[in-house]
Amino acid sequence: MTSPRRGRAARGAMSRPSRALPAQLPPAAAARALRRVARFVGRALPLCRAHTVEFFTRGLWQRLVAPPPDAVLEALRAAGPLARPLAAGSGTAAAPCDDDIFSSAFCENSEKLINVHLFALAAKYYSLSNLGVCTPLEDVLEALKGDSEGATGIKPDEFMNNKKSHEVQVMSELVDSIANYCGIKQVIDIGSGKGYLSSFLSMQYNLKVYGIDSSSSNTNGAHERNRKLKKHWRAYQSRGKESLKRQSLEMAKDRPVEHELNCKKINEELLNNANSLQNQGQVIIQDVVPSCGFTEMTALETNTETEADLVSGTQFHETKLSEEVLAVLNVLPVDAIEDFSSSHCNCGELCEEEKVQKKMTSLKTKARKSSESNLYLPLTSCITAETELSDIITDLEDCMMVGLHTCGDLAANTLRIFTAKPEIKAVCSVGCCYHLLSEQFENQEECHDQVWGFPMCQYLKDKGWCCGRNARMSACLALERVAVGQMLPTESLFYRAVLQVIIEEIYGVTKSDRHVGKTFSKSSSFIDYVRRSLKKLDLDDSKLADSCIMDYYEKYKDRMNELEAFNMLKVVLAPCIEVLILLDRLCYLKEQENIAWSGLVKLFDPVKSPRCYAVIALKNQPCS
Repeated sequence: MTSPRRGRAARGAMSRPSRALPAQLPPAAAARALRRVARFVGRALPLCRAHTVEFFTRGLWQRLVAPPPDAVLEALRAAGPLARPLAAGSGTAAAPCDDDIFSSAFCENSEKLINVHLFALAAKYYSLSNLGVCTPLEDVLEALKGDSEGATGIKPDEFMNNKKSHEVQVMSELVDSIANYCGIKQVIDIGSGKGYLSSFLSMQYNLKVYGIDSSSSNTNGAHERNRKLKKHWRAYQSRGKESLKRQSLEMAKDRPVEHELNCKKINEELLNNANSLQNQGQVIIQDVVPSCGFTEMTALETNTETEADLVSGTQFHETKLSEEVLAVLNVLPVDAIEDFSSSHCNCGELCEEEKVQKKMTSLKTKARKSSESNLYLPLTSCITAETELSDIITDLEDCMMVGLHTCGDLAANTLRIFTAKPEIKAVCSVGCCYHLLSEQFENQEECHDQVWGFPMCQYLKDKGWCCGRNARMSACLALERVAVGQMLPTESLFYRAVLQVIIEEIYGVTKSDRHVGKTFSKSSSFIDYVRRSLKKLDLDDSKLADSCIMDYYEKYKDRMNELEAFNMLKVVLAPCIEVLILLDRLCYLKEQENIAWSGLVKLFDPVKSPRCYAVIALKNQPCS
């Protein structure tokens, strides 16, 4: 298979191919979808703004839901939202297209949910897969790649968990395709964390990647991870060289003694020179991982065949002895090795030493260029909408910005920087942690100078639209995981809701800056949970006897099904809130000038990675 590194050296000088990008959602269609989703979510806001901690203290079920909990759970099962009956791209709706029908799921006066069946149908109807606002990943890749060969597949499972491996493989292929399409080789990874995506893009796709993260511990972690990867790579190099030595000696046995001595001498010289080159290549800024090979590293433990094995069965003409021996330089990047074809007619007239010296000079030059142009460099910096990237990256050039699960406002700021900076030609951003978004209209405070994470588009700004933190927290729930049987933590939520009753009734505390955290997993019983939690909240647990604690438990235990049904309603509604946030970002891009293409693309399996949608955009490029 073709290495992903071949043919990329001249990428920066390339003009954009004439291939057409896939059809994109028109701005008017995106705006229309946003308005429809906003209307439904607006009716459901009282439900999604409610916090389960206050479930019993605020009487949330009685205030917000009319049917009994068993009827709600039955209606949700009957409507099938947890079975995900709408296949992505099916083009069929599970409910009528009349938005007024869905609005009648709620009472006009009390705002209570009164028709669970309509509610469930509406939640499916306003999902991204059913609205028809997404572009299939396959269509994007086909348009970007054209007839070019795909990269050799690498399985990074050895260095990442299954979730991260899945995300990195899918997103890196897309990022490489966009970069290649735009003729750029520099990538800026915003919120790069420990560098999983960055290092993979550099080593597998030969891209020059700057990973920027606000946490110095993450940056240090990225350096440490690179060190470990380099160790594995050196072991791979060592095995390859040892194998080559053995094969060269075996091949020499079938040749005259003089030829054998000559071959052995050249072999030793080249091995020494290769080691010298390798050592020089390691003196790169901040433990940079070599951007070479890394092909099929995972398979090396079970497959003893190396690139040198491919040479052993081939008989070369004596005048090409140096080319045969130079196979040892597989320790260098593939594109660092120059092809010496038969068109070099004067090659046979040179002595062996001259041929070797000539090739070594070429190899040194190319190896130096490869080390200088293809690397991953982790940086520590806090990125805002006003960040000047040129202050952080001194050699900033035409590039693209990427973000894999950029947290809170960082996803919104990534899009703002993309639209503001002419040198950034494309963006691919997968956001997460919606609860950490800042909202312009949440506190009704006038802060004209602040840049907010939500809303971004003009329509929602004009409406003064506000989700609220609890609603944004609900958007982080994973419907697909619940649909395949991953249960909600109902018992822990129940413990916390009853604890809140105790805190307010016994201690008179309604708000606290302290948090209980993951006390449930460390507790052996409800009594143990309450006592541990009270200590965390700096409250005197000696006021409570065990019998008093159990009285509270007994009082509310028969209402646990209310809490279960309430949380299931929030889970079913969660994708609609996420749709609102993502469409807000897409509509913001549609409002900008000089954007050639923008869209929402589902990248990941939502069971493996619930935040699976990417916002992608490419700028118009001058024809050359």
